[in-house]
Amino acid sequence: MTSINRAVLITGANGGVGRALVDHFVAGGWRVFAGVRSLASADAAVQGRAAVTAVRIDLTDAAGLADTHREVAEQLRREGLTGLAGLINNAGKSVDGPLELTPVDELAESFAVNVVGTVAVTQAFLPLLRPAHGRIVNMGGAAGRVAMPMYGALSASKAALDSVSDVLRMELLRQGIRVSYIEPGALQTTFFERSAEARARNGYAGSADSQAIYAAAMERSTKAMSTMKPGPLQPVVKAVEHALTAKRPAPRYVVGRDAKLITGVVRRLPTRTRDKAILRTMDLPAAAFVPA
Repeated sequence: MTSINRAVLITGANGGVGRALVDHFVAGGWRVFAGVRSLASADAAVQGRAAVTAVRIDLTDAAGLADTHREVAEQLRREGLTGLAGLINNAGKSVDGPLELTPVDELAESFAVNVVGTVAVTQAFLPLLRPAHGRIVNMGGAAGRVAMPMYGALSASKAALDSVSDVLRMELLRQGIRVSYIEPGALQTTFFERSAEARARNGYAGSADSQAIYAAAMERSTKAMSTMKPGPLQPVVKAVEHALTAKRPAPRYVVGRDAKLITGVVRRLPTRTRDKAILRTMDLPAAAFVPA
């Protein structure tokens, strides 16, 4: 593929990773469609560049995805491009807190965005990927292979996305479409800060007594997470680029020291040993679950 024939659609383009991806692929000569939930918020992703077009991508709006598919298809046709060379399913969300206190509708929304929404976007744009033998990159997370207490909704939905990526990779292989899964650890973005703000704004489920049981644990785990050193975005961006351009892209890219430790070492520990190690890392002794 020559650079003028490379078009990519990136969801979640307004987030930290999304913006880094937009910048990188524009600099590399790609035609970029920057998917944002609201066009009114697209300025940071587009920045007036001719190579970028902001498109509305609400992962929970099937009718809206159909409209955006038609818009992108028409734009590709006008520019003489054969289709999308890449789809980067980067949009996602985290719902913080213990599962007992997680509102069920928010748990459902987490799956609606991280899992069902990714499938919906993929379904909508596969017809544009096939003509160009395009590739799909799904942005997962190490928490999907090693469950993290107090982040159960994120772990569970990313585990499901991991399975979805495996299935798509096998189902689409014979059609000439490669699927790769990116597995980063904590990154230098505001992802967890935004989810913590949403949690504080929306409150918790459960009774006052139930909430009291977890109060100390939530405070300790939040503090433990804040002390972890997040990794830079560039290795993630480079992994995505390799997945879209390499002759033999990897099915899975584990990116970052903490992600490699989690998936390569912690995941292989005996279950009880692993549980104890994670609880210790999250600063969650038994006393953290006793109301003050």
